[in-house]
Amino acid sequence: MIRFRVLIAFLLGLFLAGPALAEVDRSAGLFINLTSDDTWSAAKAIHFAHERVLKSGHKPVAIWLNVRAVYLADKKRPSHVPGLMRAKNLSIQEMLAAFMKDGGVVVMCQACSAAAGLKKDDYIDGVVMGSWDVVEGFLFDPKVKTLSW
Repeated sequence: MIRFRVLIAFLLGLFLAGPALAEVDRSAGLFINLTSDDTWSAAKAIHFAHERVLKSGHKPVAIWLNVRAVYLADKKRPSHVPGLMRAKNLSIQEMLAAFMKDGGVVVMCQACSAAAGLKKDDYIDGVVMGSWDVVEGFLFDPKVKTLSW
């Protein structure tokens, strides 16, 4: 009976340790759907995409700014970053620019931009206007996960 319990404990340990021992697939990408222009939420999403995901080697990493989030990349709209994200003293636009400089992609919703009265020239340099082909390429890529923020 003791051998049986030891065997069960050993097998249970292997079963539980398996996922922890599995290697992370760094070739998997992330597509973040960001809909809010709330700077606290946006700063968290951008920080996560840049500092945690992109800098961990995952590719591609894209942030889709849609609905009210299109205002975040407007170069004429000042932004502040509240809370713990403030330590780096970066605006949302500066955070997005740094993300793109390191290889991240910022995709703007074209319909949302039009509804907000914004055009490509209104945005910080480097943003991609999100045609269906661009968005579809991220959404349906089997190596890319989608996260709504």
